[in-house]
Amino acid sequence: MTEAIYPQVRIVSARFLRPDTVEQLLNRLVQIGGIRRMSLNGQNLPETVPYGPARGQPNPHPDRKIIRVGDQDVQLRVQVGTIILELEDESYIPAIGKAVDEVFADKEFSCTVQKGRYMKTQPTMSDYAKYGPDADKEILGLVDPRRKDGPVIIQGNK
Repeated sequence: MTEAIYPQVRIVSARFLRPDTVEQLLNRLVQIGGIRRMSLNGQNLPETVPYGPARGQPNPHPDRKIIRVGDQDVQLRVQVGTIILELEDESYIPAIGKAVDEVFADKEFSCTVQKGRYMKTQPTMSDYAKYGPDADKEILGLVDPRRKDGPVIIQGNK
């Protein structure tokens, strides 16, 4: 029995994205459809200062906001620099490229769409340690073992 290999793309920005740009781009991507899994990668935005003299104090970072994706509110936990998508099939890649071009047309920096393998497709040791042998296939390879809470799941149109 062979498992289907789904195409993956990575959207790479030359700079970290502002929350409004992330919201605009994610809403465009959700409208396109065909996305099985998505990962937002970038610099961590902790709720409290993790070290130094202000350790434990609230971290009032302006990019730690709640954005609206589709009909769901999502708390941004990172300054987004890279978005990784796993797609149902390759026919969605041109539409994703077009959406990225439209969102970044008025920006002063570039953003590229790259095709390749960026997410794990088999359970990792971290997946097993955090979720056990019956881990949900949708979150394989997306687990941060240091994080106490789970990943944010955005329900799309299936």
